[in-house]
Amino acid sequence: MILKGNFIWMPDMDRLEVRENAWLVTSGETVVGIYDQLPPEYAGQPVEDWSGKVIIPAFNDLHIHAPQFLNRGIGYDTRLLDWLDTYTFPLEARFRDLDFARRAWKVFLNRLWAAGTMRFSAFATIHKEAAWALMELTEQSGLRGLVGKVNMDRNAADNLREETAASLADTEELICRSRAGLKHVGFILTPRFVPSTTGALMDGLGQLGERYDLPVQSHLSENPSEVEWVRQLHPDIPTYTQIYENFGLLRKDKTIMAHAIYLSDGEKELLREKGVTLAHCPCSNVNLSSGAMPLRRNLEEGLRCCVASDVAGGHTAAINRSVAAATALSKVNWLSHPEEAHLTLTESFYLATRGSGAFLGQVGSFEPGFQFDALVLSPADPAEDLLERTPVERLEQFLCDGDDRDIAARYCGGVLVEKPFATIE
Repeated sequence: MILKGNFIWMPDMDRLEVRENAWLVTSGETVVGIYDQLPPEYAGQPVEDWSGKVIIPAFNDLHIHAPQFLNRGIGYDTRLLDWLDTYTFPLEARFRDLDFARRAWKVFLNRLWAAGTMRFSAFATIHKEAAWALMELTEQSGLRGLVGKVNMDRNAADNLREETAASLADTEELICRSRAGLKHVGFILTPRFVPSTTGALMDGLGQLGERYDLPVQSHLSENPSEVEWVRQLHPDIPTYTQIYENFGLLRKDKTIMAHAIYLSDGEKELLREKGVTLAHCPCSNVNLSSGAMPLRRNLEEGLRCCVASDVAGGHTAAINRSVAAATALSKVNWLSHPEEAHLTLTESFYLATRGSGAFLGQVGSFEPGFQFDALVLSPADPAEDLLERTPVERLEQFLCDGDDRDIAARYCGGVLVEKPFATIE
């Protein structure tokens, strides 16, 4: 496949690459190269001509709750733990109804496609068949990523609290099903967070992670009340981070921890040693009054970070809005801590493409050998043509104010992906 257009990507956090009126060539799923002049060996082959359009890597969302998509924007005058009890858990209990779950998953996947998120790591619910349905529908959709059945065996309502042995058995069954039947969707171990998982369940999940060499996703130090609750539940273990480590759930280079706002220096050292990816969720952290990750400081201290939506703590699945929010929150932090430089918009863009894609493989860039995931940007509003804009200015406007109407095409793994589900029946 050959495309022509204005290509923008970031191979490093401090380097923005812009290639105007260039040709990008793929072989199968991956990028061969970008050329200012099309090499002779490709002459005469069909070209997807996006001349004048900006083409960027598609977004990756490493922390999103698929069932909570139906609750986005609701209940943000409460704090995290009350919000979970009042809004989140009652909704998630409804996913025991498989018909309801399948319809909700289609809505969710359609919206990710619309927003330009072509790969993701998602929490499903505790329900084995609902989680499997999300994995199957994702495979059908043309999107790719990781899906986890949530594990909860304590501190939950009766209709969401699992028996420990059953939770582990259901998890192992899904691991085996997904490996046998799916090509582009993998399983990720998903203990909800320490307060909802007993030591026995976390230990069992850690053993499954080792046995099947699995990635892990969970939450870490999101809210002061949560951190205090964890301390009371595990007074024998010094820190929240060490609890996960104690049960084998900080798998080296295979772990995503969302939020990570309230960390000690020792916790940061452990997270850095384990190569944990910290998912910064600016919209969620503001909406639920949780706090703000010191993102610049974490990056300078060698921690791996990315930008994620955390729907439905975050009010939108559109990662461009999370990119803009991460930049804005970093500026607010800079006002109080001027010694910490704020992030630029393009640095946040990196954290939603190349930075997040690193967890999934060679994803999020137009470098040779990388998976070809891309969005073709084409402003929908005729007013956008009143002024001449550079490709970078077009990117900036899309990150701050664009939506699905401004995306003309979406590619994932070298394939043009159309809207996944025409109906949700």
